[in-house]
Amino acid sequence: MAVTYKKLFHLMIDQGKQPSELTELAGFSPNILTRLRRDQYISLDSIEKICLALNCKVDDILEFIPEEKENENNG
Repeated sequence: MAVTYKKLFHLMIDQGKQPSELTELAGFSPNILTRLRRDQYISLDSIEKICLALNCKVDDILEFIPEEKENENNG
């Protein structure tokens, strides 16, 4: 099962937040932002910081993609 952070980027647009602003508000490195853009796993600690910074819940920023759907998108 893979993860996607598309919801996070939509939420940031809705709240008028730039990615660099999120990095500052949540207090994490630009490396985490790169991992988010690539839909790579990040630590639960980083997810918690994002949720606190944007005043949202985990399911507001990420979702899991079943293997079948992931394979369709990549193949």
